[in-house]
Amino acid sequence: MPHYDYQCQACAHEMEEFQSMSAAPLVVCPKCKKKTLKRLIGPGAGILFKGTGFYETDYKDKSEPKGECQEGGPCSGGG
Repeated sequence: MPHYDYQCQACAHEMEEFQSMSAAPLVVCPKCKKKTLKRLIGPGAGILFKGTGFYETDYKDKSEPKGECQEGGPCSGGG
């Protein structure tokens, strides 16, 4: 269930409230009892990185397994 930040336009009281997404926004300030409560735009949820396209999965230096040579390059063995 998401939480919403509210601020009263009359007394500047700030609060946060857990509500379902289908619930109507609150309008009455619990402090001054006026109908001037406004829902604020929040930062949203945290970002979850999944899949490809990130450093760990695509760009991290993937060293070659020991004992193998690169094609067309010199081998580091006695040969």
